[in-house]
Amino acid sequence: MQKLGFIGLGIMGKPMAGHLLAAGHQLAVHDRNAVSADLVAQGAQVKPSSRDVAAAADILFIMVPDTPHVGEVLFGDDGAAQGLKPGSIVVDMSSISPIETKQYAARVEALGCRYLDAPVSGGEVGARNATLSIMAGGSEAVFAEVRPLLELMGKNITLVGDSGAGQTAKVANQMIVAMTIEAVAEALLFAAKAGADPARVRQALMGGFASSKVLEIHGERMIKRSFDPGFRIALHQKDLNLALTAARQIGVSLPNTATCQELFNSCAAHDGAGWDHSAMVRALEIMAGFEVGSAGN
Repeated sequence: MQKLGFIGLGIMGKPMAGHLLAAGHQLAVHDRNAVSADLVAQGAQVKPSSRDVAAAADILFIMVPDTPHVGEVLFGDDGAAQGLKPGSIVVDMSSISPIETKQYAARVEALGCRYLDAPVSGGEVGARNATLSIMAGGSEAVFAEVRPLLELMGKNITLVGDSGAGQTAKVANQMIVAMTIEAVAEALLFAAKAGADPARVRQALMGGFASSKVLEIHGERMIKRSFDPGFRIALHQKDLNLALTAARQIGVSLPNTATCQELFNSCAAHDGAGWDHSAMVRALEIMAGFEVGSAGN
């Protein structure tokens, strides 16, 4: 049993924390909202602040929405930095800026502590099923120490490189996911508008080279009009903004990433920031004046 902390118990964080508890670890937790009764029943120790969670833990996990939130958790009023003990490990599993990740790591290490960025991919389903892909950045020694805990939450776990490398890999992941969603949405919309049953088209494509998790899971969402998150469009907008900002800094053009961001922006303009990111198809449907599910009705 290890003394662990977990800050950020939303759609992803709650089941991830639950896996740590199920393995028998002592877990202190904090969230800006009320902590789930399920976690408390499993033995989670609710703390009033990030500082108190850090003081109770040898390894602290963070799973919050964006770069400023991580900064606030670590260095804000009653932040975790005030409670960390020398030798403690901070594992940030949020998806945030690679550049600021390096800055956060340096500040934590200046306190005599250690840092690992370990963002995840796999969404709510992966979090619930402990099948997340985890991309880590940090030293090999810290990664080796934390890996048994990461294995309670994920399956494909890779040390990509030094601090910030995990976040860079996650940004690349989100670019690929967004562009694949766009491709599936465009293909299913084309097929449906041309008069084919999109459900049968999807079934046919699942057996070929076009098959993907996005076609399997989000293609079905598009056909069934099931856009409850999942992974909210607002969060994917944040991730693509990280990509486009970094691209300007390093002098790389990302034209299709920019197109996907504009389609997400269109959804958000139609009150869809809270939709699942598979609802990118709605932006294309609005332009076509036709819904993917129409041909199957």
